[in-house]
Amino acid sequence: MKITTQGNGIKIGERLENKITDKLRKFDKYFGDEGSCNVRIRPEGTKMVVEITMKLDNRIYRAEARDEEILTAVDRAIDKLESQIRRNKTKFLKRKKEYPQIASYLEDDNASDFDYIADAPEDSKITRRKTFELRPMTSEDAILQMEMLGHNFLVYLDADTDSVCVVYKRNDGDYGLLEPKY
Repeated sequence: MKITTQGNGIKIGERLENKITDKLRKFDKYFGDEGSCNVRIRPEGTKMVVEITMKLDNRIYRAEARDEEILTAVDRAIDKLESQIRRNKTKFLKRKKEYPQIASYLEDDNASDFDYIADAPEDSKITRRKTFELRPMTSEDAILQMEMLGHNFLVYLDADTDSVCVVYKRNDGDYGLLEPKY
């Protein structure tokens, strides 16, 4: 797995980068060279924020953790990634053909894709802007991707209809699907 480490507002030394890489190597035996992992570290007050984004088979897994110690925050973020995968274990195992690496990880375990645009005009109400690549997927895959990212909605390209759709989590815990006509 290709691992990139970057600091926003902090310099990442080679020793720290090697420690972070060693901690993330536990995913290598399952995902091999197929995936990529981006680790972003930034200070926020007295705490350090660690954001790990793992890309594997056109799927994105993301976790974020805060702590006063960088390595503790890294450990927490890695634990969150593992938790996301375990939480959706039955979904992955039912669809082994679509998620072979994750299914093998779960069986053996027994148990930046975004480009940030910071230069928004000062008088604009938009405080953060993201661009991303639309990927063709089914609504079930979109729900799984949304849950793995921890988001309330996800914009995707529907593989069946070839149109842009949005899945979202409703207040009652169910999911909604927006299918625009254009």
